[in-house]
Amino acid sequence: MVPVAIIGASGYTGLELVKIILQHPQFELVYVATSEGETTIEALHPSLEKVVSLPVEKADASAVAEIAQIAFLALPHKTAMGFAKELLERGVKVVDLSADYRLKLHTYETHYCPHEDREHLPEAVYGLPEFYRERLKTAGLVANPGCYPTASLLGLLPFIPYIKADTPIFIDAKSGVSGAGKKLSATTHYVTINENVFAYNPIKHRHAPEIAEKIDDLFVTQVQVNFVPHLLPVTRGMLCSVYMQLENELDPIEVLRDLYKNEPFVRVRTEPVDIKSVAGTNFCDIYATMNGKSLFISSAIDNLLRGASSQAVVNANIISGFDETLGIPKFAYVP
Repeated sequence: MVPVAIIGASGYTGLELVKIILQHPQFELVYVATSEGETTIEALHPSLEKVVSLPVEKADASAVAEIAQIAFLALPHKTAMGFAKELLERGVKVVDLSADYRLKLHTYETHYCPHEDREHLPEAVYGLPEFYRERLKTAGLVANPGCYPTASLLGLLPFIPYIKADTPIFIDAKSGVSGAGKKLSATTHYVTINENVFAYNPIKHRHAPEIAEKIDDLFVTQVQVNFVPHLLPVTRGMLCSVYMQLENELDPIEVLRDLYKNEPFVRVRTEPVDIKSVAGTNFCDIYATMNGKSLFISSAIDNLLRGASSQAVVNANIISGFDETLGIPKFAYVP
């Protein structure tokens, strides 16, 4: 058994990590922490009462290093890099769910804050297994992608080789409210989101440069990415609609099937996708169709799982040398 730790267990992604790891056949949860500690996991998450009882410690990197080989960081950006640096220096492998290691230094500091761990930033491997699997196998630091980049990239990357030069990509992405985390805000207040849908931070959202950076990293192609996120009045799920211009007409379903034919967590659909069919799973469902040379792509994921926690455990499986499907949820919350 591989001993693992979760730092940042109080949020939704922390809860999902606990649930997955407790049922994992090769990972043993030996340490659970928050910034304050001095509680239990069932007190933090009453849904775990009579399921598991674990103490929740005040986060301490040195304590983690004494008992764990892998640490999951379900922390906000900036906070995560402080713990990651200490853990890496003590020989602990890190799967970071924040944005702290997903971007190149200049991009990160332009859209987030000054980076406090420039030493380890170049070592980070982007945790999108379908495109970074070989690099992940030897990684000690995984930059786990968030929900918006995951759903967007899995949909659009297969078509980058066919994109018409000098044309932009437009992404219309919609997320369930759980993606905003537990902390209440004006936009996530019940009376605001109930029976309502709205865009926020359109075009200027900081996931746009992340998506563009990964396109360039994988294909050495610079593309203008126009990204518009929306909030849906649902608890979990994400639906991304991507619009591109291609050089020539093609069969987009065949392109998707060819690229993803051996991928365990991508399902190519022949009808438009929906969020209910992926809720509770690590699957990404993708559909695409064309009108002349105009391409429409639709992808759906569970924002808390494929967009965060289950993808993090897939990455932990890979860096541990396990089958990446080990312990990963596949049954959707249907009906």
